[in-house]
Amino acid sequence: MDKLKNSSVTDAYDQLLIEKLDRLPSMTGLFGKSVFKTDRYQLGHSIPCLGNSVDDVYVDQNHLRAYQTLCGFQVGEKLPATYLNMLTFPMVLNIMTHRDFPMNAMGQVHLANKIAVHHNFDIKQPMSLSTTIGNSQLTSRGLEWTVEGSVKVDNEIVWSCLSTMLYRSKTNIDRELKTPVIQEGSPQEWQVDSNMGRRYAKVSGDYNPIHMANITAKLFGFKKAIAHGMWSKARCLAMLSEQLPDAGYTVDVRFHRPLFLPSKVLFYTKECPRQTQFSLFNQTGEYAHLEGSISQDFTNA
Repeated sequence: MDKLKNSSVTDAYDQLLIEKLDRLPSMTGLFGKSVFKTDRYQLGHSIPCLGNSVDDVYVDQNHLRAYQTLCGFQVGEKLPATYLNMLTFPMVLNIMTHRDFPMNAMGQVHLANKIAVHHNFDIKQPMSLSTTIGNSQLTSRGLEWTVEGSVKVDNEIVWSCLSTMLYRSKTNIDRELKTPVIQEGSPQEWQVDSNMGRRYAKVSGDYNPIHMANITAKLFGFKKAIAHGMWSKARCLAMLSEQLPDAGYTVDVRFHRPLFLPSKVLFYTKECPRQTQFSLFNQTGEYAHLEGSISQDFTNA
């Protein structure tokens, strides 16, 4: 693959592109901005080094309970690994609607998400959140780019994540062969209701039209509304919550196919040396919606 690195800029320029926020951005305002965002990206160009940060963020315990209930976690003060990903999402969307970000915010495809839970902490403490654009590379499907997030408490990183996004475009790069996802063992079957996209949006603030209704999803090329990928990841983790330590682990997921609403799905798990593997398939077991692993390997975390 042809690797693209973010353009080299001076320290002063870097500082201009890192925005210090007074509070977490409003999701309503950001989705409004995304509608009018123009696409001016040219294939082969680098993405500017955009980022932002915000201090003194507190966990709203009512909001946490609503999230835990929706995703199937036990209600309490233990933060699900995916909760802080949701909390940093407005900051990611803030970057994607920035005037210097060259691509549309809508239409980006979430390919992968890796979360590292570094340390346990008292959720009543103030948190400092930050997000930055990482690397990018051309693939057969277009431009893949990453965004990194982290949360600090008392100046110590307690949580971090790396999301991989895809900007679809034509390239001259040959398509890579993919290793098929193999399901093993006896699955658990779930029913995912038709309103799950709207229910998750109410908690997360992510009102992307592809999740809201069939008619709005069709505007973006989907035959029906689809579930949020991060809800699917959270639901898988909730099923494995009794096996998760309080801290010191990573959860790495790749998203393969959209989960149309409503659907029945099959959840598979497999215990391997030093990690637990899991996957989510459609009802017939014909194709995977996602595959993931939980481990104590902090390589590249």
